[in-house]
Amino acid sequence: MNNNFDWRLVRSFLAALDQGSLLGAARSLGATQPTIGRHIAELEAQLGVLLFERTGRGLLPTPMALQLADSARAMENGANQLARSVSGFEPGISGTVRVSASQPVACYLMPPILAQMRLALPEIQVELVSSNAVSNLLRREADIALRMVQPRQASLVVKRIAKVTLGTYAHRDYLGRRGTPRQLQDLLNHELVGNDHDETILKGMAGFGLPVTRASFAFRSDDLLAYWHAVRAGLGIGFVSDYLAATDKEVLRVLPVVKLPPIPIWLTVHREIRTSRRIRAVYDFLSHAVPSAL
Repeated sequence: MNNNFDWRLVRSFLAALDQGSLLGAARSLGATQPTIGRHIAELEAQLGVLLFERTGRGLLPTPMALQLADSARAMENGANQLARSVSGFEPGISGTVRVSASQPVACYLMPPILAQMRLALPEIQVELVSSNAVSNLLRREADIALRMVQPRQASLVVKRIAKVTLGTYAHRDYLGRRGTPRQLQDLLNHELVGNDHDETILKGMAGFGLPVTRASFAFRSDDLLAYWHAVRAGLGIGFVSDYLAATDKEVLRVLPVVKLPPIPIWLTVHREIRTSRRIRAVYDFLSHAVPSAL
């Protein structure tokens, strides 16, 4: 092994290991594909081992790469913990805070909230991660996350701040074309907007005693924004959050007697990083502003 081992190359190694390709690793790190490829080659040269086999489908980790992965992740966790510790000693409420939220929350709920926060905390810059994937706070993918599932990691501070209520909705044009369902069983005679691989709606309808299958959905998508826009376009009857439906007066609620279980929103932050004044200020603001907006 070369004694001048460059520890910074470990970050590119782990990204390539997690993403399975140079392109995926580059995207996750905000780098270029040639840069990641060069880092991997340098790391292999410094260690004197082959870490990946290049295949048509991407990168295949060698047994040596899998053996080194745990040690590399321990290094990454140590670096992230050091960064979190340093962030707790900032002198003022200023700087950048990275917030993660699902696509509908980020695109529809958060912008007016962030406009209010801009007036209250003018020295704070926000990086908003709009993704349905759960950001890993422990790896500094975000400082604060708004999640629809409760995190279980002991090192995270989790607070249930609100709930998203849901309803059954359709566009006015669809209802004019197909009629308005009057009872739950009427849905079996309507065009439905459902999910692709996610079985949440299927299980929910089964709980109501409706014998539907994936083929019962005229349109299917697991992308939450695509799902909402399908309902807006009149593709059929769908199940969406009330705050989304309120943004389009042409989307009408049907079957108001059907009560769908609400989805909780969890405000999540790393417990060490809450000592940062800027992150604590954003955390406190969101804990009050999100419930008010809903």
